[in-house]
Amino acid sequence: MEKRRLGGSDLWITPLGVGAWAMGGGGWEFGWGDQDDQASIAAIRAALEAGWNWIDTAAVYGLGHSEEVVGRALAGVTPRPYIFTKCARSWDADGKLGHCLKREALRRECEASLRRLDVDAIDLLQLHWPDPVEDMEEGWETLVRLQEQGKIRWGGVCNFKAAQLERIGRLGPVASLQAPYSLISPEVERETLPYCKDHGVGVIVYSPMNSGLLSGRMTAERVRAMPDNDFRKKAPEFQEPRLGRNLALAELLGKIGARHGRSAGEVAIAWTLQHAAVTGAIVGLRSAGQLNGVSGAASFRLDPADLDAIRRFPA
Repeated sequence: MEKRRLGGSDLWITPLGVGAWAMGGGGWEFGWGDQDDQASIAAIRAALEAGWNWIDTAAVYGLGHSEEVVGRALAGVTPRPYIFTKCARSWDADGKLGHCLKREALRRECEASLRRLDVDAIDLLQLHWPDPVEDMEEGWETLVRLQEQGKIRWGGVCNFKAAQLERIGRLGPVASLQAPYSLISPEVERETLPYCKDHGVGVIVYSPMNSGLLSGRMTAERVRAMPDNDFRKKAPEFQEPRLGRNLALAELLGKIGARHGRSAGEVAIAWTLQHAAVTGAIVGLRSAGQLNGVSGAASFRLDPADLDAIRRFPA
């Protein structure tokens, strides 16, 4: 499978990586509802067998549970894929989320992630959010020190804007940015993606199918039937009038995909990968069977007629 270099790092990643957000399960503010850990583990291993070579998770997903599932899935696996995780989001005994970019807090988070993942070093540790903004430099400087100490191989960030990347970049090179990017949420095209391309920052996009809305499998009935501990049930894009528009877009992607023997989800993911600044896309999985509707995006290329049809879809 094709591999692309992630920014200025020595990480060569496949176009698709396993997203482990949903694997954290329910019981926290941004959960996807209860999950089957064995199905999650099977999904990870199936993706690795298909040639994917990286997994993206975060300490906060399931309040540590996603990292634990990833660690279990990779026990005894060789060669090991790259493991990417995130810090700067913590929680208290009641599960209430907090945010901190202070040095000692990030060091503690890193050690906890190393234990849960059962690794000696994290391939890519990312600041989850630039929050609070006044501590961004301290947070980034901490990742630089962790890299020097061998705790992490590379440091990256998530959800940072171009001006914020410029600020922290003065303290040390940023290997990568993780940003939301999809046909529903293309905002990073304006400033952030051009900045990354011009400054050699690798880009990993998340939610290329916008949390399943563009998978071709979502329906209004399915949204209504979501459990209350699935954050999507109350998310704006899953509510009318946006929901109807988004499902119509997914229908268009399904028609485009049908001409090429691809799913709507593969069209949605391939659209993000065609941007010159994008290195790879995170694809959330919860079962091995879900690979069938997404794996083809790694090699699929949209033709000019496809892109024109997508451009003409009303905003």
